[in-house]
Amino acid sequence: MGLYDREYTQENYQPSYGRSHRPPISFGMPKTVTGRLILINAVVFFISYMIPSVDVFLVKWFSVYPVTWKMTVLQPWRIITYQFLHGSFQHIFFNMLAVYFFGPVLERLWGPKKFLIFYLLCGTAGAIVYPVLTAVGWMVPVPLIGASGAIFGIIAAAAILYPLANVYILGIFPIKLMYLALILLAVSIMYTLKPEANALEGYRTAHFAHLAGMIAGAAYVLWPRISVRYNLKSHTSPWQKKIQDQQQLSAEVDRILEKVYRHGISSLSRKEKQILKKATQIHQEIKK
Repeated sequence: MGLYDREYTQENYQPSYGRSHRPPISFGMPKTVTGRLILINAVVFFISYMIPSVDVFLVKWFSVYPVTWKMTVLQPWRIITYQFLHGSFQHIFFNMLAVYFFGPVLERLWGPKKFLIFYLLCGTAGAIVYPVLTAVGWMVPVPLIGASGAIFGIIAAAAILYPLANVYILGIFPIKLMYLALILLAVSIMYTLKPEANALEGYRTAHFAHLAGMIAGAAYVLWPRISVRYNLKSHTSPWQKKIQDQQQLSAEVDRILEKVYRHGISSLSRKEKQILKKATQIHQEIKK
């Protein structure tokens, strides 16, 4: 190709200045579930913060507030909607910061749909148990709002899946994710079990939501593993079980013979002698 055949020598050529390497600017909804959750929470908080009457309306009709059985049983939408309400800038800032850092990890692993279901289930955990605890008098009913249950569920799941990943507190101090989750779990248990004055009951309720979310998040990740192990164990065939028993017996016999070699046959217990006798009988039956 000659010099005058090149693109930049043409009369109508317009330089791109690297535009071909940049993604197009979009002002629509974020494409990830994580981004959409952050955006929805931010918009709801901004509107409620700017218009106090709207804030009062949202808390009244969309928080989990188990004052009467009607608000608990006949208004089931509250267990979802309360997760998108926040009481202060600090409240929403730290919740959404956690979603921003930990959400994409699980969303990439599970996919958008499964991650969204997980997020809402963790938030729902506290909303379902909380009215029961107020009904039995263990907690004083106050409006429950915030995404903290879902956030703590995300942290618990991430800590189980990636326990040795480093998290930098304030961007400076590194800590293993599993240790961070354990610290948060201990704090939530401490404040949930600690009796509080009515003025601070909302703080105790918030920590209960944290604890419920963590339990739900951990259960969501661990249950498939436990279920698979249980199914494998329960569906073991008689032949497989017989092989496993023989392997265990062989290992025990090796240990006993090592003991005889080192300390003499007199060092064996009655049970160990019975095991040797059983192994000898099995060996003789095989030879026959």
